Amino acid sequence: MNNTQIVDGSNAHGDAEAPGLFELFKFLAPRWKQLGGAAVAGAMLTFGATFLIKPVFTARASFISPQQQQNSAMAALASLGSLGSLAGAATGIKSPADQYVALMQSQTVSDRIIKRFGLMEVYDEKYQVDARRQLDRNVRITAGKKDNLIVVEVDDIVPSRAAEMANAFVDELRELNNSLALTEAKQRRIFFEQQLDSTRTALTKAQTQLQDTGFRAANLRSEPKAAAETYARTKAELTANEVRLAAVRRSRTDASPEVQQLSAAIDGLRRELARIEAPGAEGRSQDYTTAYREYKYQESLFEIYAKQYELSRMDEARDGTFIQVVDAASPPEKKSRPKRLQLAIAGFVAGLIAAAAVLCVSAVRRRLRG
Repeated sequence: MNNTQIVDGSNAHGDAEAPGLFELFKFLAPRWKQLGGAAVAGAMLTFGATFLIKPVFTARASFISPQQQQNSAMAALASLGSLGSLAGAATGIKSPADQYVALMQSQTVSDRIIKRFGLMEVYDEKYQVDARRQLDRNVRITAGKKDNLIVVEVDDIVPSRAAEMANAFVDELRELNNSLALTEAKQRRIFFEQQLDSTRTALTKAQTQLQDTGFRAANLRSEPKAAAETYARTKAELTANEVRLAAVRRSRTDASPEVQQLSAAIDGLRRELARIEAPGAEGRSQDYTTAYREYKYQESLFEIYAKQYELSRMDEARDGTFIQVVDAASPPEKKSRPKRLQLAIAGFVAGLIAAAAVLCVSAVRRRLRG
């Protein structure tokens, strides 16, 4: 059995079989000079080609992920008891770090970076969308799950520009986040201002009605204060459950147990509220209780809205979220790619495989012609 027969996959009886690794090694071993020469040539060619590639430098900046802060207006809802926990569940974000990463990867930030550094000319692109796509390939933004750090890495052929771009992403995030925070705070301020005005009118009306009812000794037996507190507590619980049901329905169907449970609780609270609001048999003696109850309810709402309005004004005057930079990007001293040694090793392996394949194919062709 000769080497050609081994590569050809024929045994002594002429039956075709797939050559094993040992037979392949026996065929290639005598030709180690050819294989070695091809491998060295591949490594040298690959290593030489790396000098034709412009070196790329990677700048790195990191900052602490700003925690999602519960806004002051929603925190004020704690005065309503169950509404406080509901506000926290409705406004909480599962992963604030991912939100800030998405903001930095947004088209708004990308376009600002492109305009700021003239990247359309740097990348030699005619259209904004192509420059944006090239920028996305050169930027990596990751959020650490354990250390709570967000890392921005930027690749560029100019070290100083890479560092400036990495720092610019942090600056743009701060500016964008502040503008969004101010817009949201302004909307809340306007909303609570409207609610405050309407509640003030309702409170004045309730106060007038309370004064018109007068006061009699028989009214003391009806305990208007207790009736007003019961009414306000029941109505607050009803409001909390209605808002919670609306939030749950966004992610669950009407057939889910939680939706059905909340619906049943709301129906019960509505019946209880209707019972409290129903006029009693005492006739005019009930008028004072009803007027007092409405007055206390409007007074409580007015206090809550006034507090939320003031807190919204404070939020609007603030500068948004404070971003703490851990490591500002500086011009890198060493290039990040091309990695010449790794590429040379890859070229060595590629040359070795290519030479082995050529030798095997040549042997098979000679066998077929013979």
